Amino acid sequence: MSEPNAAALNLSPREKLEILGAILLAMFLFALDQTVVGTALPKIVTDLHGDKLYTWSVTIYLLTATISGPIYGKLSDLFGRRPIVIFAVSLFLISSALAGLSGSMEQFILFRGLQGLGGGAVFPIALAVVADLYTPAERGKYLGLFGAVFGVSSLVGPGLGGVITDTVGWHWIFYINIPIGLISLFILWRLLPAIRRPEAARNIDYVGAGVFALAIAPFLIGLTNKQTGQWTDPAVGGLMLLGLAFGALFLWIESRVPEPIVPLSLFRIRTFSISVAAMFLAAFGFFTLVIFLPRWFQSVAGASATESGYNILPLLAGLIFSAIASGQIVARVGRYKLLMVGSLALLAVALFLFTNLHADTNRQVLWLWMALAGLGIGPSFAVFTLIVQNAVSPDRIGVATSSLTFFQQIGGTVGLTLAGTILGDRLATETGAQIIKAGVPAAFLAGFSPGSPAAARLALFGTGDLAARLATVIPPEGQGLIPAIVKGVHEAFSIGIASTFWVGIAGAVIAAVLVAFLHEVPMRHTFEIEEHAPERAPGIEPEPTAG
Repeated sequence: MSEPNAAALNLSPREKLEILGAILLAMFLFALDQTVVGTALPKIVTDLHGDKLYTWSVTIYLLTATISGPIYGKLSDLFGRRPIVIFAVSLFLISSALAGLSGSMEQFILFRGLQGLGGGAVFPIALAVVADLYTPAERGKYLGLFGAVFGVSSLVGPGLGGVITDTVGWHWIFYINIPIGLISLFILWRLLPAIRRPEAARNIDYVGAGVFALAIAPFLIGLTNKQTGQWTDPAVGGLMLLGLAFGALFLWIESRVPEPIVPLSLFRIRTFSISVAAMFLAAFGFFTLVIFLPRWFQSVAGASATESGYNILPLLAGLIFSAIASGQIVARVGRYKLLMVGSLALLAVALFLFTNLHADTNRQVLWLWMALAGLGIGPSFAVFTLIVQNAVSPDRIGVATSSLTFFQQIGGTVGLTLAGTILGDRLATETGAQIIKAGVPAAFLAGFSPGSPAAARLALFGTGDLAARLATVIPPEGQGLIPAIVKGVHEAFSIGIASTFWVGIAGAVIAAVLVAFLHEVPMRHTFEIEEHAPERAPGIEPEPTAG
């Protein structure tokens, strides 16, 4: 048995559970930070006079967390999980305190970027720590908890952010991280073994890491700019092409260095490649749901930001249940292909139901659709990690896990961009048509096309009381048409949101087809890949003898 596995097995079951609890606590802080800040951002931007930099407060965190994830994963394989996770959690806590102390929007963006650098390590390294503590056959019992953590943080985050901001001030949504994080940090420092791999090379691919950042940063910024621009704009398509060019250079570098940040040999593993591609595609539907459903509840159903978060509880409940249950099932039976094909098919069906969304859709019906979608997406958060970790040797687990989470994040961003484009196109064609259908004369339509100055002033598809906003601009003789205008706008917005789910349907269907081609490798009951396995490249599993 290798030194790393011996270190893990020398821990008592209680110590393993304490480490698991500390890791889950750190992950909860990371996940909560992404949801709790959203509610407070309008107040933060107002106080710091940062309207023009609003999007960067979100984009910078996404950039630094996404770029750093695979790099941290590789470093943890080289130097062990303990120093990397302690550094990452410490950086996250320090930058949280600095973010709360921000006196300008520029400072806030800088410290949010540092938070992302810390938080970017937490999720992939946490999953890798579980792989160090438990064999693949045991891991399923625990990996579902990580999906549950994200579900719980999504549930309590918006409400907690609103309460803290309204009572003691937005600064405390960052300060509250510190005492909780220190508990996690102390347990990890005290119990997490200093696992080292003397056989791992110490050559760090600095050039590859830099080029990787140059590839991902313009690509993600271009995708973000698509929300307000066109594909042909230099700030959209130009930046994305620049990112792809650096991406090609990154692949060339990685194929030639002795210890690459992202070993390309991983992608010769059929199980790994299919799992990563399926996770990338499954993220389309999940991110579309969690971003666009709250918008529908706020803009059409009249819910507040906090209420809209609680309205997606059925989605999160289904996700939490299926993430935990799927891990337990795989741990017990050792099989996963049928489960994953079925769950992705269920996700596609649930998303198809959402394409029937209208302004008057019954709330209970929506809850049922959400529960089905949650049941469909939950297993992806637990089982794909288990499949990937089972397919690679222990010295590649960190980089393999971080690559999976990286493609999940990129998949969500790409899916949201495509969905946002579809939404904009449908609003342009449906708004006028639905207002006329609601009984408004065509003469009134000039001010209600989505791109018109009047529409921008009225924020037709924004939150709040649309009827009250219309009453301030429509002359007395047209006031009687306001209910019909509101009805038409809400129906157009609902149809536009419904159209976005086709992106997720396509992703889920393709992912299910890919998973159907997986060779189902039984879960190992040991840490190491079996010594009697056929000859193979480092980190690559043998081709199974049976399908």
